[in-house]
Amino acid sequence: MADVAALAGVSLSTVSLTYSGAGPLSAETRAKVERAAAELGYGGPAPHAQALRSGRTGVVGVVIHERLQLSLRDPLMLRIMDALVGDLGQMGLGVLLIPTPTGEPGERSLLETASMDAAVLLRVRDHDGEPAIDILRRRGLPMVVMEGEAPQGAGILEIDDRAATAALIRHLVDLGHERIGTITLPAGLDGETRVRTLEDALAETAWTPVHRRLEAFADAGVEPCVVVEARASIAAEGLAAAHLALAQEPRPTALVCQSDLLAGGAILAARELGIPVPQHLSITGFDGIDLPWIAPLELTTQVQDAEAKGHAMAAEVKALLAGDSPEPVVMELELRLGNTTARPPHASAT
Repeated sequence: MADVAALAGVSLSTVSLTYSGAGPLSAETRAKVERAAAELGYGGPAPHAQALRSGRTGVVGVVIHERLQLSLRDPLMLRIMDALVGDLGQMGLGVLLIPTPTGEPGERSLLETASMDAAVLLRVRDHDGEPAIDILRRRGLPMVVMEGEAPQGAGILEIDDRAATAALIRHLVDLGHERIGTITLPAGLDGETRVRTLEDALAETAWTPVHRRLEAFADAGVEPCVVVEARASIAAEGLAAAHLALAQEPRPTALVCQSDLLAGGAILAARELGIPVPQHLSITGFDGIDLPWIAPLELTTQVQDAEAKGHAMAAEVKALLAGDSPEPVVMELELRLGNTTARPPHASAT
């Protein structure tokens, strides 16, 4: 920087202001500094030196709640992350993707050592504590939590998925369905696609959204006739889970799926089994993503605005880094009635 200042005929502080953008400089002065820097091959202050001086790393950790290869196959999560990362980039902040810690004894989590200014947790556990929150608390780092309990002072982004799921169940009940099953999101990091009892699913489920969407059955006054946990929120696992659900006797006449991808997989399973949707099987989803491959069907689902969620969490990060305490954000959901739900066969015959 001293060499650039000497060549440009300006002070060292003027060179510093050129790169920090923190003070008023004329366009002529800024151009003079940039020409001198280009002539000397100087690319700007070293990031680690800037971090030492400012006490900031310019990095936000984004804690992924499932395996990255699965998370990046979920269009909803990609849309959330696209908006979040884009807004953080506009603030001059980079992103470090961090696997969620398991809390196992002896675990060495990147979250404990990585340099960052704040963290965004994409969903948290709802029982036995959340290791990621405990680590960030110990480090004194500000955090934003998506869909789950958060400590005081943290940024919070919520959806009322319990009430939204109850609305889907009541819609099926109003149509006359009595045998309603459900296909859930994964209960943890290393689950498998399997049939569960409702009691076991509620007791062992780690992630808050899964728990809430199961509790919605009690709110709607319905006991699910079958509960199938999917290994991941992808169509292939929805297909496998639906095969398990539809093998139950008596067979469900409706399936409440905890994501649109799982619902799309369930529709594929019904097609393989020769079960017409919605005439003999009603299926609901959750998220509101585009599934052109189930045409001419359009899911009955709860729609959430993924981009708005990403923008809101980025705004909360900005507020926390400015020393403010952001207000909790609750995103609205919209019930969209498609053509994947109808009266069950016994009801339409009466």
